Amino acid sequence: MTTYEHLLDVTLAHGLAPLVVPQLKTITLGGAVTGLGIESTSFRNGLPHESVLSMDVLTGDGRIVTATPDNEHSALYHGFPNSYGTLGYALRLTIELEPVHRYVRLAHVPFTSAEQLFAAMDGVVRDGQWQGDAVDFVDATAFSPEELYLTLGFWADAAPHVSDYTGMDIYYRSLQAQREDFLTARDYYWRWDTDWFWCSRAFGAQNPRIRRLWPKRWLRSDAYWKLIGLESRYHVAERLDRAKGKPPAERVVQDVEVPIARAAEFHAWLSRETGISPIWACPLRQRDAAATWDLYIMDSETTYVNFGFWSTVPLAPGEADGTHNRKIEQKVQELGGRKSLYSTSFYAEDEFWSLYGGEAYALLKKEYDPQSRLLDLYAKTVRRH
Repeated sequence: MTTYEHLLDVTLAHGLAPLVVPQLKTITLGGAVTGLGIESTSFRNGLPHESVLSMDVLTGDGRIVTATPDNEHSALYHGFPNSYGTLGYALRLTIELEPVHRYVRLAHVPFTSAEQLFAAMDGVVRDGQWQGDAVDFVDATAFSPEELYLTLGFWADAAPHVSDYTGMDIYYRSLQAQREDFLTARDYYWRWDTDWFWCSRAFGAQNPRIRRLWPKRWLRSDAYWKLIGLESRYHVAERLDRAKGKPPAERVVQDVEVPIARAAEFHAWLSRETGISPIWACPLRQRDAAATWDLYIMDSETTYVNFGFWSTVPLAPGEADGTHNRKIEQKVQELGGRKSLYSTSFYAEDEFWSLYGGEAYALLKKEYDPQSRLLDLYAKTVRRH
């Protein structure tokens, strides 16, 4: 239950940081390992579970075991990522850290087509550099099929100035306004949290008049999550939309990974089918090509692009809730990708287990939760919706 916000504050004081720091402050270390996580270092460091050296797990059958890559519980070590607490709960994790610098210099490189952007991204991931400088961070933001920005981060020990996106200024809008920027290391890691990427606009928090009155301590992702919880309970916005004659809308909240060779194709399809904008894109590669993560197998020789999109899509007459999410699942599978299971899922059970390590999972469940005290992965991530 240690949040990355608290963990990072401690490690930065020693000039260190976790190898991958997910974008939102209240994501926990255990949550990122059992449920996956990603950020702009993932093109060189993979996903959070790949930097775990050992884990103490309270298993479904009541034992506390220590799992490492090569001890008697190595199968649990390699099967714990993407298990979502259905095999057990991490009580203690030992992870690798890496040195950090004081500042991050950002270059926001504009592109007018997804093909150009993903070709450039592929080159940066392959070569580890941009215009002769070693690149430490990579992600991208697409505002439309014709307006996209590749953001490259470089460690720096000095900065001529630093920007502050924890108050009136909004980080994602800065991508459109300037080609170079500087942030402190801490502010870089949390650049997306203040406005929950761009989702704060749904609550009016990007309206300058409202933003001036919005307490700064509430400009953070967990505050917006509480507002989402209130809406889910009382459906105020839904009733207002209905009163205005707007069609019903489906929540489309997804993070998916697609091979970079198919990334432009997926982006074009998603933009055409849903109209969602902006869309976040972040490259990743498996850190250790020899490792196998049984419940989320990826081709260790392939660069993937994580697409993050969080919005609602209108439903046409006769379309049931889940229509767009199911289309996305099918498209991602067609392109050789995977999707994170924190979001709403609609897979049929046979299809689900074929994608998410069914045989390996069954063996782990039998070994560590034989009485099924915990839900199984399908029940927890699909049936619960």
